[in-house]
Amino acid sequence: MFAYYLRLGLRSLRRNPLLTLLMVVAIGFGVAASMTAYAVLRATSNNPIPQKSSQLFAPQIDNAGPPFTAENDGEPSDLMSYIDTMALMQAHRAQRQTALYSIGVSIMPADAAQLPFQVPSYAGYADTFAMFDIPFLYGSGWSAAEDQSRAAVAVIGRQLNDELFHGANSVGRNIVLDGHSYRIVGVMNDWNPQPVFYDVHSTKGFTDATQLFIPFTHAIDLKIPAAGVDLCNVTADAGWDAWLHSECTWINYWVELPDRSSVTAYRNYLQGYAAEQQRAGRFKWAPNIRLRNVTQWLDYEQVVPPESKISLLISLGFFVICLVNTVGLLLAKFMRRAPEIGVRRALGASRRSIYAQFLVEAGAIGLSGGVLGVLMTGAGVLGIGLVFDPSIARLATLDLSLAGLTLGVAVFATVLAAFYPAWRAARVQPSWQLKSS
Repeated sequence: MFAYYLRLGLRSLRRNPLLTLLMVVAIGFGVAASMTAYAVLRATSNNPIPQKSSQLFAPQIDNAGPPFTAENDGEPSDLMSYIDTMALMQAHRAQRQTALYSIGVSIMPADAAQLPFQVPSYAGYADTFAMFDIPFLYGSGWSAAEDQSRAAVAVIGRQLNDELFHGANSVGRNIVLDGHSYRIVGVMNDWNPQPVFYDVHSTKGFTDATQLFIPFTHAIDLKIPAAGVDLCNVTADAGWDAWLHSECTWINYWVELPDRSSVTAYRNYLQGYAAEQQRAGRFKWAPNIRLRNVTQWLDYEQVVPPESKISLLISLGFFVICLVNTVGLLLAKFMRRAPEIGVRRALGASRRSIYAQFLVEAGAIGLSGGVLGVLMTGAGVLGIGLVFDPSIARLATLDLSLAGLTLGVAVFATVLAAFYPAWRAARVQPSWQLKSS
Protein backbone atom coordinates (compact mmCIF):
# COMPACT_ATOMS: atom_id res chain seq x y z
CA MET A 1 0.00 0.00 0.00
CA PHE A 2 2.90 2.34 0.66
CA ALA A 3 4.00 2.14 -2.98
CA TYR A 4 0.42 2.77 -4.09
CA TYR A 5 0.09 5.82 -1.85
CA LEU A 6 3.47 7.07 -3.04
CA ARG A 7 2.35 6.85 -6.67
CA LEU A 8 -0.82 8.77 -5.81
CA GLY A 9 1.23 11.39 -3.96
CA LEU A 10 3.72 11.90 -6.78
CA ARG A 11 0.87 12.19 -9.28
CA SER A 12 -0.74 14.83 -7.06
CA LEU A 13 2.53 16.74 -6.76
CA ARG A 14 2.86 16.91 -10.55
CA ARG A 15 -0.71 18.16 -10.76
CA ASN A 16 0.15 21.39 -8.91
CA PRO A 17 3.83 22.04 -9.67
CA LEU A 18 3.86 25.68 -8.48
CA LEU A 19 2.30 24.82 -5.12
CA THR A 20 4.64 21.88 -4.73
CA LEU A 21 7.65 24.07 -5.55
CA LEU A 22 6.63 26.62 -2.92
CA MET A 23 6.44 23.94 -0.24
CA VAL A 24 9.75 22.33 -1.25
CA VAL A 25 11.54 25.71 -1.24
CA ALA A 26 10.03 26.65 2.14
CA ILE A 27 11.11 23.37 3.71
CA GLY A 28 14.54 23.55 2.04
CA PHE A 29 15.26 27.10 3.22
CA GLY A 30 14.01 26.42 6.73
CA VAL A 31 15.91 23.20 7.32
CA ALA A 32 19.09 24.60 5.69
CA ALA A 33 19.11 27.63 8.00
CA SER A 34 18.62 25.41 11.05
CA MET A 35 21.23 22.83 10.05
CA THR A 36 23.83 25.47 9.17
CA ALA A 37 23.45 27.04 12.60
CA TYR A 38 23.47 23.58 14.19
CA ALA A 39 26.72 22.73 12.36
CA VAL A 40 28.41 25.67 14.11
CA LEU A 41 26.95 24.81 17.51
CA ARG A 42 27.91 21.15 17.10
CA ALA A 43 31.50 22.07 16.24
CA THR A 44 31.94 24.52 19.09
CA SER A 45 30.23 22.40 21.75
CA ASN A 46 32.02 19.21 20.74
CA ASN A 47 33.61 17.03 23.43
CA PRO A 48 37.29 17.24 22.40
CA ILE A 49 38.40 14.08 24.20
CA PRO A 50 35.29 11.98 24.93
CA GLN A 51 37.18 8.87 25.97
CA LYS A 52 38.87 10.70 28.87
CA SER A 53 36.91 13.88 29.49
CA SER A 54 35.66 12.53 32.83
CA GLN A 55 39.20 11.66 33.97
CA LEU A 56 41.09 14.86 33.12
CA PHE A 57 40.79 17.72 35.61
CA ALA A 58 41.94 21.33 35.78
CA PRO A 59 42.77 22.36 39.36
CA GLN A 60 42.40 26.00 40.44
CA ILE A 61 43.92 27.61 43.53
CA ASP A 62 43.06 31.10 44.69
CA ASN A 63 46.41 32.85 45.17
CA ALA A 64 45.08 36.38 44.62
CA GLY A 65 42.45 36.72 47.28
CA PRO A 66 39.29 38.83 47.55
CA PRO A 67 40.39 41.72 45.29
CA PHE A 68 40.48 39.29 42.35
CA THR A 69 37.72 36.87 43.31
CA ALA A 70 35.29 39.68 44.12
CA GLU A 71 35.39 40.66 40.45
CA ASN A 72 35.23 37.03 39.31
CA ASP A 73 32.16 35.71 41.17
CA GLY A 74 34.38 34.15 43.81
CA GLU A 75 36.29 32.04 41.29
CA PRO A 76 40.09 31.59 41.47
CA SER A 77 42.31 32.33 38.49
CA ASP A 78 41.97 30.00 35.48
CA LEU A 79 45.76 29.62 35.43
CA MET A 80 48.33 28.51 37.97
CA SER A 81 51.34 30.33 39.40
CA TYR A 82 54.81 28.82 39.08
CA ILE A 83 55.01 28.45 42.88
CA ASP A 84 51.83 26.38 43.07
CA THR A 85 52.69 24.45 39.90
CA MET A 86 56.01 23.27 41.31
CA ALA A 87 54.41 22.35 44.64
CA LEU A 88 51.73 20.23 42.95
CA MET A 89 54.22 18.62 40.56
CA GLN A 90 56.55 17.64 43.42
CA ALA A 91 53.68 16.27 45.53
CA HIS A 92 52.57 14.10 42.58
CA ARG A 93 49.17 13.23 44.06
CA ALA A 94 47.61 12.37 40.66
CA GLN A 95 48.09 9.33 38.47
CA ARG A 96 49.44 11.64 35.77
CA GLN A 97 50.01 15.38 35.80
CA THR A 98 51.35 18.04 33.50
CA ALA A 99 51.92 21.77 33.39
CA LEU A 100 51.69 23.55 30.05
CA TYR A 101 52.24 27.02 28.73
CA SER A 102 52.28 28.45 25.24
CA ILE A 103 55.66 29.54 23.87
CA GLY A 104 56.50 31.71 20.88
CA VAL A 105 59.72 30.18 19.59
CA SER A 106 60.93 30.63 16.01
CA ILE A 107 61.81 27.57 13.92
CA MET A 108 64.99 27.92 11.89
CA PRO A 109 64.73 25.85 8.66
CA ALA A 110 67.84 23.96 7.51
CA ASP A 111 67.51 25.72 4.16
CA ALA A 112 69.09 29.15 4.65
CA ALA A 113 66.89 30.53 1.88
CA GLN A 114 63.78 29.99 4.03
CA LEU A 115 62.76 32.47 6.67
CA PRO A 116 62.18 31.48 10.31
CA PHE A 117 58.56 30.86 11.19
CA GLN A 118 56.37 30.03 14.17
CA VAL A 119 53.77 27.31 14.84
CA PRO A 120 51.50 26.72 17.85
CA SER A 121 53.98 25.48 20.46
CA TYR A 122 53.91 24.45 24.12
CA ALA A 123 56.27 23.62 26.93
CA GLY A 124 54.97 20.66 28.95
CA TYR A 125 55.82 17.51 30.86
CA ALA A 126 56.23 13.94 29.64
CA ASP A 127 52.81 12.90 30.96
CA THR A 128 51.16 15.25 28.45
CA PHE A 129 51.18 12.69 25.65
CA ALA A 130 49.64 9.83 27.59
CA MET A 131 47.15 12.07 29.37
CA PHE A 132 45.79 13.62 26.19
CA ASP A 133 45.95 10.41 24.12
CA ILE A 134 48.22 12.04 21.56
CA PRO A 135 48.83 9.61 18.65
CA PHE A 136 52.28 9.21 17.15
CA LEU A 137 53.31 8.70 13.56
CA TYR A 138 56.97 8.14 14.46
CA GLY A 139 58.70 7.71 17.81
CA SER A 140 57.05 8.74 21.08
CA GLY A 141 57.10 11.43 23.74
CA TRP A 142 60.09 12.03 25.95
CA SER A 143 60.50 10.35 29.34
CA ALA A 144 60.15 11.62 32.91
CA ALA A 145 63.93 11.25 33.23
CA GLU A 146 64.36 13.74 30.40
CA ASP A 147 62.05 16.11 32.26
CA GLN A 148 64.32 15.90 35.27
CA SER A 149 67.52 16.27 33.25
CA ARG A 150 66.02 19.25 31.38
CA ALA A 151 66.90 17.61 28.08
CA ALA A 152 66.80 19.54 24.81
CA VAL A 153 64.28 17.26 23.09
CA ALA A 154 61.16 17.99 21.06
CA VAL A 155 58.02 16.38 19.73
CA ILE A 156 56.73 17.86 16.48
CA GLY A 157 53.46 17.56 14.59
CA ARG A 158 52.86 15.82 11.31
CA GLN A 159 52.28 19.08 9.46
CA LEU A 160 55.59 20.53 10.69
CA ASN A 161 57.36 17.27 9.88
CA ASP A 162 56.01 17.43 6.33
CA GLU A 163 57.24 20.99 5.97
CA LEU A 164 60.73 20.45 7.38
CA PHE A 165 61.46 16.83 6.46
CA HIS A 166 59.00 16.15 3.61
CA GLY A 167 57.14 13.54 5.66
CA ALA A 168 60.19 11.33 6.37
CA ASN A 169 60.82 9.77 9.78
CA SER A 170 62.64 12.62 11.55
CA VAL A 171 63.14 10.90 14.91
CA GLY A 172 66.78 11.43 15.95
CA ARG A 173 67.22 14.47 13.74
CA ASN A 174 67.54 18.00 15.07
CA ILE A 175 65.31 21.06 14.93
CA VAL A 176 66.60 24.55 15.73
CA LEU A 177 64.41 26.81 17.85
CA ASP A 178 65.57 30.36 18.58
CA GLY A 179 69.13 29.30 17.88
CA HIS A 180 69.02 26.23 20.17
CA SER A 181 69.17 22.70 18.78
CA TYR A 182 66.65 20.06 19.91
CA ARG A 183 66.66 16.34 19.21
CA ILE A 184 63.33 15.13 17.82
CA VAL A 185 62.04 12.12 19.77
CA GLY A 186 58.56 11.83 18.24
CA VAL A 187 56.28 12.98 15.45
CA MET A 188 52.61 13.34 16.36
CA ASN A 189 50.01 12.02 13.98
CA ASP A 190 47.05 14.26 13.16
CA TRP A 191 45.93 15.63 16.55
CA ASN A 192 43.77 18.68 16.85
CA PRO A 193 41.13 18.50 19.63
CA GLN A 194 38.58 21.27 19.27
CA PRO A 195 37.83 23.10 21.48
CA VAL A 196 41.44 23.32 22.69
CA PHE A 197 40.52 22.23 26.22
CA TYR A 198 44.11 22.21 27.55
CA ASP A 199 44.61 25.94 26.92
CA VAL A 200 41.27 27.70 26.80
CA HIS A 201 42.59 30.89 28.32
CA SER A 202 44.98 32.02 25.58
CA THR A 203 43.29 30.33 22.59
CA LYS A 204 39.69 31.14 23.55
CA GLY A 205 39.05 27.49 22.73
CA PHE A 206 39.84 27.47 19.02
CA THR A 207 43.13 27.67 17.16
CA ASP A 208 45.38 25.76 14.76
CA ALA A 209 46.70 22.34 15.71
CA THR A 210 49.66 22.32 18.11
CA GLN A 211 52.80 21.41 16.18
CA LEU A 212 55.56 21.51 18.78
CA PHE A 213 56.19 20.41 22.37
CA ILE A 214 59.39 20.86 24.38
CA PRO A 215 60.05 20.01 28.04
CA PHE A 216 58.68 22.51 30.56
CA THR A 217 61.85 22.28 32.65
CA HIS A 218 64.07 23.06 29.66
CA ALA A 219 61.91 26.04 28.70
CA ILE A 220 62.21 27.41 32.24
CA ASP A 221 66.00 26.99 32.14
CA LEU A 222 66.13 28.97 28.88
CA LYS A 223 63.81 31.62 30.33
CA ILE A 224 61.32 31.25 27.47
CA PRO A 225 58.39 33.53 28.37
CA ALA A 226 54.73 32.61 28.06
CA ALA A 227 53.24 33.57 24.72
CA GLY A 228 49.68 33.30 25.99
CA VAL A 229 47.75 35.47 28.42
CA ASP A 230 49.11 35.83 31.93
CA LEU A 231 47.60 37.46 35.00
CA CYS A 232 50.54 39.27 36.47
CA ASN A 233 51.40 42.45 38.31
CA VAL A 234 55.19 42.03 38.01
CA THR A 235 56.91 44.06 35.30
CA ALA A 236 59.41 42.53 32.90
CA ASP A 237 62.14 44.71 34.45
CA ALA A 238 61.89 42.75 37.70
CA GLY A 239 63.67 39.80 36.11
CA TRP A 240 62.92 36.15 35.38
CA ASP A 241 63.42 34.85 38.93
CA ALA A 242 61.17 37.53 40.38
CA TRP A 243 58.50 36.59 37.87
CA LEU A 244 58.74 32.88 38.70
CA HIS A 245 58.50 33.50 42.43
CA SER A 246 55.68 36.01 42.15
CA GLU A 247 51.94 35.33 42.29
CA CYS A 248 51.66 35.71 38.50
CA THR A 249 49.36 33.04 37.01
CA TRP A 250 50.31 31.86 33.53
CA ILE A 251 50.45 28.04 33.55
CA ASN A 252 47.78 25.53 32.52
CA TYR A 253 47.77 22.62 34.96
CA TRP A 254 46.05 19.26 34.32
CA VAL A 255 45.79 16.03 36.29
CA GLU A 256 44.44 12.59 35.41
CA LEU A 257 42.17 11.05 38.05
CA PRO A 258 40.73 7.70 36.94
CA ASP A 259 37.93 7.23 39.48
CA ARG A 260 35.69 9.02 41.97
CA SER A 261 37.81 8.15 44.99
CA SER A 262 40.93 9.66 43.40
CA VAL A 263 38.95 12.80 42.54
CA THR A 264 37.83 13.14 46.16
CA ALA A 265 41.35 12.52 47.43
CA TYR A 266 42.86 15.11 45.10
CA ARG A 267 40.21 17.71 45.99
CA ASN A 268 41.01 17.13 49.67
CA TYR A 269 44.70 17.50 48.89
CA LEU A 270 44.09 20.86 47.16
CA GLN A 271 42.03 22.03 50.13
CA GLY A 272 44.79 20.97 52.51
CA TYR A 273 47.48 22.63 50.38
CA ALA A 274 45.59 25.94 50.32
CA ALA A 275 45.04 25.71 54.09
CA GLU A 276 48.77 25.08 54.57
CA GLN A 277 49.59 28.20 52.52
CA GLN A 278 47.16 30.16 54.69
CA ARG A 279 48.86 28.95 57.88
CA ALA A 280 52.25 29.84 56.41
CA GLY A 281 51.03 33.40 55.89
CA ARG A 282 51.15 33.35 52.09
CA PHE A 283 47.35 33.41 51.74
CA LYS A 284 45.41 35.86 53.90
CA TRP A 285 42.04 34.29 53.06
CA ALA A 286 40.24 31.00 53.49
CA PRO A 287 41.14 28.14 51.12
CA ASN A 288 39.41 28.60 47.77
CA ILE A 289 39.99 25.80 45.28
CA ARG A 290 38.19 24.24 42.29
CA LEU A 291 38.55 20.95 40.42
CA ARG A 292 36.68 20.59 37.12
CA ASN A 293 36.79 17.89 34.46
CA VAL A 294 37.01 18.70 30.75
CA THR A 295 33.30 19.19 30.07
CA GLN A 296 32.81 21.17 33.27
CA TRP A 297 35.86 23.25 32.41
CA LEU A 298 34.62 24.10 28.92
CA ASP A 299 31.22 24.99 30.32
CA TYR A 300 32.78 27.19 33.01
CA GLU A 301 34.96 28.93 30.43
CA GLN A 302 31.90 29.50 28.21
CA VAL A 303 33.78 28.24 25.17
CA VAL A 304 30.65 27.95 23.02
CA PRO A 305 30.21 31.38 21.35
CA PRO A 306 26.90 32.95 22.43
CA GLU A 307 26.22 34.00 18.84
CA SER A 308 26.09 30.34 17.79
CA LYS A 309 23.26 29.68 20.25
CA ILE A 310 21.44 32.85 19.20
CA SER A 311 21.76 32.01 15.50
CA LEU A 312 20.37 28.52 16.13
CA LEU A 313 17.34 29.92 17.97
CA ILE A 314 16.71 32.44 15.19
CA SER A 315 17.04 29.81 12.48
CA LEU A 316 14.70 27.46 14.35
CA GLY A 317 12.18 30.29 14.54
CA PHE A 318 12.51 30.78 10.80
CA PHE A 319 12.02 27.05 10.27
CA VAL A 320 8.82 27.14 12.36
CA ILE A 321 7.51 29.98 10.18
CA CYS A 322 8.29 27.91 7.08
CA LEU A 323 6.42 24.96 8.58
CA VAL A 324 3.39 27.13 9.41
CA ASN A 325 3.31 28.26 5.80
CA THR A 326 3.64 24.64 4.71
CA VAL A 327 0.65 23.71 6.88
CA GLY A 328 -1.44 26.33 5.08
CA LEU A 329 -0.28 25.22 1.64
CA LEU A 330 -0.91 21.54 2.43
CA LEU A 331 -4.37 22.38 3.77
CA ALA A 332 -5.25 24.26 0.61
CA LYS A 333 -3.82 21.45 -1.53
CA PHE A 334 -5.61 18.64 0.29
CA MET A 335 -8.99 20.37 0.57
CA ARG A 336 -9.04 21.12 -3.16
CA ARG A 337 -9.24 17.35 -3.58
CA ALA A 338 -12.34 17.01 -1.43
CA PRO A 339 -14.45 15.56 -4.33
CA GLU A 340 -11.77 12.90 -4.97
CA ILE A 341 -11.70 12.07 -1.26
CA GLY A 342 -15.50 11.79 -1.18
CA VAL A 343 -15.52 9.32 -4.07
CA ARG A 344 -12.77 7.21 -2.46
CA ARG A 345 -14.63 7.18 0.85
CA ALA A 346 -17.88 6.21 -0.91
CA LEU A 347 -16.08 3.32 -2.58
CA GLY A 348 -14.97 1.97 0.80
CA ALA A 349 -11.68 3.72 1.61
CA SER A 350 -11.23 4.21 5.36
CA ARG A 351 -10.16 7.40 7.03
CA ARG A 352 -6.95 5.64 7.95
CA SER A 353 -6.26 5.12 4.24
CA ILE A 354 -6.82 8.83 3.56
CA TYR A 355 -4.48 9.69 6.42
CA ALA A 356 -1.81 7.36 5.07
CA GLN A 357 -2.10 8.67 1.51
CA PHE A 358 -1.68 12.31 2.44
CA LEU A 359 1.07 11.71 4.99
CA VAL A 360 3.05 9.74 2.41
CA GLU A 361 2.54 12.62 -0.01
CA ALA A 362 3.78 15.06 2.62
CA GLY A 363 6.79 12.82 3.23
CA ALA A 364 7.65 13.03 -0.49
CA ILE A 365 7.52 16.82 -0.24
CA GLY A 366 9.70 16.72 2.87
CA LEU A 367 12.23 14.46 1.15
CA SER A 368 12.45 16.83 -1.82
CA GLY A 369 12.81 19.78 0.56
CA GLY A 370 15.46 17.83 2.46
CA VAL A 371 17.52 17.26 -0.70
CA LEU A 372 17.33 20.98 -1.44
CA GLY A 373 18.16 21.65 2.22
CA VAL A 374 21.32 19.52 2.03
CA LEU A 375 22.54 21.51 -0.98
CA MET A 376 21.75 24.80 0.72
CA THR A 377 23.32 23.64 3.99
CA GLY A 378 26.52 22.93 2.06
CA ALA A 379 26.45 26.45 0.69
CA GLY A 380 25.69 27.82 4.15
CA VAL A 381 28.61 25.97 5.72
CA LEU A 382 30.94 27.43 3.07
CA GLY A 383 29.70 30.91 3.93
CA ILE A 384 29.90 30.63 7.73
CA GLY A 385 33.19 32.53 7.68
CA LEU A 386 31.27 35.68 6.76
CA VAL A 387 29.55 35.60 10.17
CA PHE A 388 31.85 33.69 12.55
CA ASP A 389 35.55 33.86 13.30
CA PRO A 390 37.58 31.81 10.75
CA SER A 391 38.98 29.57 13.53
CA ILE A 392 35.38 28.56 14.33
CA ALA A 393 34.01 28.61 10.78
CA ARG A 394 36.48 26.00 9.54
CA LEU A 395 35.28 23.51 12.14
CA ALA A 396 31.73 23.43 10.74
CA THR A 397 31.54 20.82 7.98
CA LEU A 398 28.83 19.05 6.02
CA ASP A 399 29.44 15.36 6.65
CA LEU A 400 27.24 12.32 6.14
CA SER A 401 25.75 12.57 9.63
CA LEU A 402 24.69 16.19 9.08
CA ALA A 403 23.32 15.40 5.61
CA GLY A 404 21.32 12.48 7.02
CA LEU A 405 20.06 14.62 9.88
CA THR A 406 18.99 17.32 7.41
CA LEU A 407 16.97 14.82 5.37
CA GLY A 408 15.47 13.24 8.48
CA VAL A 409 14.45 16.57 10.02
CA ALA A 410 12.93 17.75 6.73
CA VAL A 411 10.82 14.61 6.29
CA PHE A 412 9.78 14.40 9.96
CA ALA A 413 8.86 18.09 10.18
CA THR A 414 6.85 18.01 6.97
CA VAL A 415 4.94 14.89 7.97
CA LEU A 416 4.27 16.48 11.36
CA ALA A 417 3.02 19.64 9.64
CA ALA A 418 0.72 17.52 7.47
CA PHE A 419 -1.20 15.95 10.37
CA TYR A 420 -3.77 18.72 10.65
CA PRO A 421 -4.38 19.06 6.89
CA ALA A 422 -4.60 15.25 6.61
CA TRP A 423 -7.05 15.15 9.54
CA ARG A 424 -9.22 17.77 7.85
CA ALA A 425 -9.10 15.82 4.57
CA ALA A 426 -10.04 12.56 6.30
CA ARG A 427 -13.07 14.27 7.89
CA VAL A 428 -14.62 15.05 4.51
CA GLN A 429 -18.21 13.73 4.34
CA PRO A 430 -18.68 11.54 1.22
CA SER A 431 -22.45 12.29 0.94
CA TRP A 432 -21.88 16.06 0.83
CA GLN A 433 -19.22 15.79 -1.83
CA LEU A 434 -21.28 13.40 -3.98
CA LYS A 435 -24.36 15.70 -3.78
CA SER A 436 -22.34 18.82 -4.59
CA SER A 437 -20.67 17.05 -7.50
